[in-house]
Parts: sequence; C-alpha cells; structure tokens
Amino acid sequence: MPDAPERLDPPADAAPRATYRFQFNREFPFPAGRDLAGYLGELGVSHVYASPILTARAGSIHGYDVVSYDAVNPELGGEDGFRAMAAALRRNGIGIILDIVPNHMAVGGADNALWLDLLRNGRASAFARWFDVDFDCPDPELAGKVHAPFLGEPYRDVLAAGGLALVARGDAPGHAIAHGEHLFPIRPEDEAEIEVAGIDAYRDVGMLDALIAQQNFVLDWWRSAGDRINWRRFFDITQLAAMRMEEPAAFEAAHAVALRLYAEGLIDGLRVDHVDGLADPAGYCRTLRRELDTRAAARPDAGRHRAWLLVEKILATDEALPSAWLADGTTGYDFMDQVSALQHQPAGMGRLAETWSRISGRSRDFEAEETRARQEILAHSFDGQRERLIDALLEAGRDAAVTRAALRRAVTSLLAHLRVYRSYATGADDGVAAGEPFARALAAARREPLADRPALALVAAVMTGQGGEAGLPACVTAIRRFNQLSAPLAAKAVEDTAFYRHGRLLSRNDVGFDAGVAGLCPEAFHGLMRARAAGAPRSMLATATHDHKRGEDVRARLAVISELPETWEEATREWFALNAGVRPAGLDAGDEYMFYQMLVGAWPLGLASDDGAGLLSLSERLAGWQRKALREAKLRSGWAAPNEAHEADAERFVTRALSPGVADAFLNGVAGFVARIAGAGALNGLVQLALRCTAPGVPDAYQGTEFWDFSLVDPDNRRPVDYAARRIALAQRLPVASLAQDWRDGRIKQRLLHKLLALRAAEPRVFADGDYEPLPILGARRDHGLAFVRRRQGKAIVVLAALRCAEPMADGERLAPDAEWWGDSFVTLPADLAGAQAVIGPDEPISGRVDLRAALSVLPVAVWVADAGAD
Repeated sequence: MPDAPERLDPPADAAPRATYRFQFNREFPFPAGRDLAGYLGELGVSHVYASPILTARAGSIHGYDVVSYDAVNPELGGEDGFRAMAAALRRNGIGIILDIVPNHMAVGGADNALWLDLLRNGRASAFARWFDVDFDCPDPELAGKVHAPFLGEPYRDVLAAGGLALVARGDAPGHAIAHGEHLFPIRPEDEAEIEVAGIDAYRDVGMLDALIAQQNFVLDWWRSAGDRINWRRFFDITQLAAMRMEEPAAFEAAHAVALRLYAEGLIDGLRVDHVDGLADPAGYCRTLRRELDTRAAARPDAGRHRAWLLVEKILATDEALPSAWLADGTTGYDFMDQVSALQHQPAGMGRLAETWSRISGRSRDFEAEETRARQEILAHSFDGQRERLIDALLEAGRDAAVTRAALRRAVTSLLAHLRVYRSYATGADDGVAAGEPFARALAAARREPLADRPALALVAAVMTGQGGEAGLPACVTAIRRFNQLSAPLAAKAVEDTAFYRHGRLLSRNDVGFDAGVAGLCPEAFHGLMRARAAGAPRSMLATATHDHKRGEDVRARLAVISELPETWEEATREWFALNAGVRPAGLDAGDEYMFYQMLVGAWPLGLASDDGAGLLSLSERLAGWQRKALREAKLRSGWAAPNEAHEADAERFVTRALSPGVADAFLNGVAGFVARIAGAGALNGLVQLALRCTAPGVPDAYQGTEFWDFSLVDPDNRRPVDYAARRIALAQRLPVASLAQDWRDGRIKQRLLHKLLALRAAEPRVFADGDYEPLPILGARRDHGLAFVRRRQGKAIVVLAALRCAEPMADGERLAPDAEWWGDSFVTLPADLAGAQAVIGPDEPISGRVDLRAALSVLPVAVWVADAGAD
C-alpha cells in the first residue's frame, strides 16, 4: 500500500447509471481491468461492479472464499494494482462498486489465521465470538470444542493409517496436527509437554491420540458434518464458516478495507453478498449505512452522492425489500425473473409441463418438487442445525408438553412449506413480525393429515413472539436459528436441487426465479415496473450474473419453446428415437430431455451440424454442465457420493450424440430446430437488453454479455472474454441496420447497449427518478408488444418492444417479424409527446399514432426521446 494514499476525484456523477461486472481472478487481475477502462468508458458504463477483492484462498476463481480481512488479494495485484485500476477508470469517468463478503470466510487448510487461532485457543480465542460456534451444544464430545470435520476417512482409520502427524508450525509459534493441506494447531498449554517429550515421540499412535483428545477441536470425518457440526457454515460447505457480523469487532475487521477505500473516494458503493445468512440483515444494513454515511464527508466529493448499497437477496414473488434496511435495492435477480417470465407463453408452459411429467415420471408442478427437495436436504445436509434449533425451542417452551420428536416433525413441515428465504423477526421489540409467508407455511403444515398441532403451536408462538415464551433468551436464539437455517435450506433445496430435477422448461429455472410462475402478461409486468419505480428506483437490474445457471441468451432462446410446445414435443420425440443406438442403458429419460434443452439453448450461432471441432468444444462444455446437473439433482449421483460409472455413461452419450458420422440425423435435426427459433431467441435477447436499460433501476452488464451470451452454469459462465473483438466492434460504430443484417456475430447487441447507455447518460434524471407509464397497444397483435413511457422534468423516453413472436419468425433469418404480420397494431402516444425523436428505430419523428409495422420493422425494440409537459 502506498505511504501516502492517493485520493481520487470521483467521476462527474458518482451516482451509478449503469454497471459492468468484472469477475477478478489471477487470470484476470486488476491490470486487465485497468487496460479496459477506455473500452468501458466508450461503451457508456458509469461503474465497474467488482467481484470481491480481499485476500482469498490461493487460486480462487471468484473471491468469495476470503481468508484474510487485512489486505487486498495479492493474486489480483494487491492494493497498488487496485489503486492503479481505479485511477484509470476515474480518468474515463468510471467509478467502482465493490462486492463484499460479510457472511463467511474460507476455513480448513492452513491459510486463515483467525480460524487457526480459534482451533488453537477454543472458547478463549480472541475470535471465538466472530465465528458462530455453539460451544454449549449437547453433544458431550463437542462441549466446549470446535467440530473439525475435515478428515477424508473416519478418525480412527486416519489415525491408524498414519494420516495424522504432529508438526512444527514454522510460520507461527507452536505445533499443529497436519492432515493433507489442513493444520489443526495445538493448544498453548500442551506445548511444554511436547517440548519435554520431543516431536518424534508422537509418532506413537497412542501418544498422538491422547494429545489430540486434549485439544480445543474434535477431528472427524467430513461426512459427519451435516449431522454433528456445532458451527454454522455457508450453506452446507464445510470449507466456508459463517461469521457473526453482530459482533462489533468482527464487523469492524470485515469492513475496514472497504470503508477506507470508500472514504478515499476509490469506490462509490458496496454490494453485500448473501445478506440473508446474517443474524439480523436489517440491523446489519443499517449499521453499514451509518458507517458509510459517517465517512462520506471525508470523501473528495464531500458526500455529494450517498453510497450505493445493494444486497444479494432472493425475493419471493410477493416480497419486497424492507425500506427500513436503508439499502438501495437488490442485485437484480428479481428483475431477471420478471423479464424472463414476460417472454414465456403461459399456455404453452402448461403443455410443456405435461410433456415433462410424461417423459420423466416426475411431477408436472414445481411446488411438489420443491417440497420434496426441502425435506430431503434438511435431513441430509442440515440435520445438525435442525437439532440446535430444536434445543432452543425446547428451552423456550420448557413448560410445554411437547417432545423433541414432535418438534422435529413440526420444524421439518414448516421449513418444507416456507416459500421465502427467511423471516426477519429477531425476537426484539422492534415491530418486525415473522410475516405472512411464515403464516402461510404454518397454515400448510397444519393442513397435513399427520400434523403435530401442539408442536406447531409452540414453534408459532416462539416465532411470532406470542405467549409466555416471548422475549426469553432461548426464544431469541430459536428465532435466529430458524432464520439462519431456512435461508441456506432454501438455496440448497430450490436452486441447487429442485431446479435440476424439474425440467418443464429450463429457462424458468435460474437463481432468484419463481419456477412456479409460468409466465407474465404485459399488464402484470407493467404493474411490477410501476412498483419498482415507486419503491426501488435505485435497485440493480440484471439478466446475467456470475451465478446464473444459463446465459441470458440461452434463456431467451429457450423461452421461444413455450410458444411452440407442439413443435418441440415432435422434435424431441424424434431425437429420442434417433439416439436409441447411442443411449446407454441407464440414462434417465428426464436427464436426456434436459440435455436436449441445454443443447438447443447453447448451440452457437453459425455452428454447422458437421463441424467436428465446434461440436467437440460444445460437447465438452455440455458434459461439464451435465456432470454438475446430475450431482446437484442428487437422484443418480451427488457431490457427497459421485456415481462415476453413471456420470461416465452420461458423458459418453453427450459425446457420441454430438459426433458427426455417429449421430448425423440427430445433429441435422437439432441444427434445423435451432435455425427455426434462433431469430425469435435473438429477438427476446435484444428486448431483454432494452428493458434492462430502460426499466426503473440501474442496469448491469455481466462481463462479455454485450455480445450473445450462450454460457452455461459456472464455471462455464466465467470463461475468458474476447475483449479484442468487442473493442474493434465498438470502434467501428456501424449503422444499426447493417448490424441487424449480420446479427449472428453479436455486434448488434453491443451497439444497442451502447446507444441505450448513451441515452441514460444524456437523460440521467429520467432514468433515475422518472415515472413509469404503461401505454396500451391496440390491434390484432396487441398481445405481442409492450410499450411504456418514462417521464421526469419535462423529458420523456418512449419504449416499444416486441413479445413472443415465434410464429412469424419461422425462417430464423430476421430480428423482427415482417411488417405485414403486425397488421393494424398500434400504440397512441400522449398528446404532449408530439415530435419524439428516434434513438433506436425509424428516423422519422413520431406523434400520435405509432404503427408497430413501421416502428419494429428492423429491430424488435424502438426507443424515442421527447420534450414533454412538466411533471
């Protein structure tokens, strides 16, 4: 770090206007971001949205496995590299929004000094309260100790096989037990004994076993973690330990670097990872806001713009981010879900659900799949946390005649029926209730034929603060444990399990999506956008993220299938028949059906059915996706116990099905189907982009998605980006009409983004605070369009977009339907918008009636700017 930190002047307008996500790692460090400052400035973004930058586990490809709060990651270029990148971005008018990870740290291994101190000193560690350890858990072997389930085999087997050894630490005082890459430090009071006996004496298994038994940790097999662990993890990942941000010292340490960079003007805001994992998200956000506000006056801009504060939060369909949190909004999963649902045809989705159920033998409805997954994941991955919750409930209701088994059934039923991540009740007298979603889950649990009603009543009394249990320390603990169990359960059961089991149409299965919603009508979408304008105008708008399961243009293409369910059913029926000769005996029909969806969705534009090299590359990517999908589904393989033989059979099927000369008829069929829907899919992709840039909120572009994004689930969505091609394309400034002719190369998408970001820069107030007014579309194709106006301070932006146009785009050659198809469909502009000038679309000014046949003749979106009457 420089001796005299440079204070950077913020860009002319430090309020975020549009962001661009960089996923930093050692292959894409800060110097790479620095070198792209000019490109991003030309593209029109106002802020880089940076992945976490604190020191992470060596080789981390994402940065969410932080091992030290004290420094910027040297693998990325350290603080000097970050400052140099920030300076280059500032010179191009670009600020930085920083992703932070308060919820957890990477543990195990030998690289986290806080964790090693906890293992060494146990409850006496200065960091004992930073980690969420239950030193008083009922397990007598774990009482007062830290469970350490990092062994590859049961403890006795590892000990007998010589897999544990006493070693000198070298980089720190004292000794430690070594097992592979893991170190488990010896408590200080045993060092004298080791000094007298000598380290070689502990080659004796008996002496080593006795020494280990005295420690502040209990070594255990990794498979026991879900059942026994006495500290909270990030989801069910034992290498990521949850942190207690309600502990002031932990909060201060975790945020020190980010708050210092903010005070110096190097960053303009924060994105908080997995806020639902924290004990009290509302209290945390308010504290963080206060800390940011306190430092604002010291910034070079003297706090002219309040820090942008976002939280990664999965919102249910009828859930809103509480205003009392003082956060500006979420990271945009909710918008991603809404715009995706808008592009799906609900009637077609019903037909696809029937097809899926017939092929797979599984439920046609996502609801049943989710409930089953919640029950299974709770039992297999979170039983230890469930038992700790029951401990607190028994203490809170110690006078109630309710057994432990009954409470276990009640808790299981409630969590299986809950359809939000968590409640925000804390047990404090703050007026925050368990909420309507909890009430609905309680009602569903009570309707079950074998419901344990007294046990459900006790849990309800605790969670809602009613009865004699209210305010008791055990009640507060139980509420916290319920919330911090329901959140990871939702993530693992829904996104990481049920989404891989339910294959109706995979474009409706993504992070933050409500897969039970088949689609949205334009009127419903308008309602959501008006609510967004009123309640969350500074929230992020995303359509692609580092966590998405399918790239934004994969989803856009697959959405077309909802308009053509019969055509799709016929095609897949043929493909099943054609692949009879390459299909292994054990391949599940449902897995094969989902593979066909991913193949069609990710098929690169321009890939020929006889292109061996291109198909090999695609098959390798799809095989990686399929291996992950099989393990996440946990039906025929899994992360804990991979069925390698089944996975190998599935991979051979993918490889052979995509091999010219082996499956020519199948490949020709897939290529033909993709050609049929590619244009309509591209239409959806451009409309999705346009809505992201014009709806209420702040649009984010995930790295590289300014061209077509046919990525798969991570790590495929974190592949290197060809920025040289993107720089050249942007510099060419080719006319939209010309790019529309050659739309397959992706330059049209970048040009559309560039024009819309320039409009946002020219009219910042309209997009930051403008009203959202739906415009009705009339005529024969009224259900195939969406129109609205954004207004603010005498300026207006008019947006018109095409919806669900698979039928007239069967040839796949164009980006918009033929003019004749639109017939007499039109939209009438308000009288005060006469003479609106085109930003995207035909050059002529518009007034009064706007015919869709003229406005959407080249592109599926049209945008105009106009002077308007005062608000």
